[in-house]
Amino acid sequence: MKYQVTLFVPLIFLWLATKALAVEVQSIQGQSLLGSPLLAKPLDHQRQAKQINDYQGALKRYQSDPNNANALIWLGRRVAYLGDFQAAIKIFSEGIEKHPTDARFYRHRGHRFISTRQFDKAIKDFEVAVKLIDGKDDVIEPDGIPNAQNIPVSSLHSNIWYHLGLSYYLKNDLNRAANAFEQCLQTIQNNDNLVSASHWAYMIARESNNIDKANAILKKVDKKTEVIENTAYLNLLLFYKNQISETELLGPKGDQPAVSEAIMYGLGNWYLYNGYERKAYQIFEKSLNEGNWAAFGNIAAEAKLSRRQ
Repeated sequence: MKYQVTLFVPLIFLWLATKALAVEVQSIQGQSLLGSPLLAKPLDHQRQAKQINDYQGALKRYQSDPNNANALIWLGRRVAYLGDFQAAIKIFSEGIEKHPTDARFYRHRGHRFISTRQFDKAIKDFEVAVKLIDGKDDVIEPDGIPNAQNIPVSSLHSNIWYHLGLSYYLKNDLNRAANAFEQCLQTIQNNDNLVSASHWAYMIARESNNIDKANAILKKVDKKTEVIENTAYLNLLLFYKNQISETELLGPKGDQPAVSEAIMYGLGNWYLYNGYERKAYQIFEKSLNEGNWAAFGNIAAEAKLSRRQ
């Protein structure tokens, strides 16, 4: 497919006719659940030099072999890492046209439908992906932004079930969300998978008033549990178990380096299902004001605020 992709960030756009690279500033990625535009941040060419270089390499591989599934996957992923989810969705859609039975394209397009608050489309993609992986062996999913140990911690199957569960959760369909995360937990291969899926499964159980199930989930982790990258989810589970305090979770001034949108949402939601609505919504609003709008924790905070009575 010959096309011009405009990246809706201050991002590189692809001009395939001349194979030239330029910078175009078009920042609107979509609309939040609260009605505000989702604005991408300008590129920081110094800080993001490696990501830009990785993108340029992916573009060249795509240009040399535009029908190659891996080239399409990585071009879409590299574009998304630079913040242009709409362009990534177009690239993954091209991949689906060319490789309709490759579950990876539905998995990655579904992820970016979540990013842009298109939950019904995300669910549709992940449900297709679930059918495509049925009866097939799971495979490790290589990281586009490697962790400190350069060890991938997730797989294709676990990511499909995880994101399907998240999509249902964001629509407040707790039963379907719970079922998807149960399937996800059956695919786990390491503690990072365990704590990330368990965190959402725990919150779903609490919001469903299934305290016994919530407590059973917490029994799977303790202070001896070691993770590579999902420290935020582990610390939240330890907080729910009363094994660490809120101060330990956030830092004495709320400035703990590991504090993320995930922690802010988990803490706010803990206050919410324990009956402290005002405190919960203050935390959600603080996270939205200060954090990354594309982070799952902030998308979940938006969803909660959009349903506030």
